[in-house]
Amino acid sequence: MNKDITFNADALLLGIGIMELPMNCVVVISEGIAKVRELPEHGEYRIVTHQGKIKRMRREEGEEF
Repeated sequence: MNKDITFNADALLLGIGIMELPMNCVVVISEGIAKVRELPEHGEYRIVTHQGKIKRMRREEGEEF
């Protein structure tokens, strides 16, 4: 699940229905945009920043051999 959520920073509220979210996920907020990303079953999720801003969200998966 990849979902982008725009919210009103003046209201200081972010409404996310938890019933809609995957069992394991992460919510990242940057510059008035919230992004929900499902976490991989086996792997890593890296957040790359540049000058204090999120530049890239990288998903790396693997499996046991």
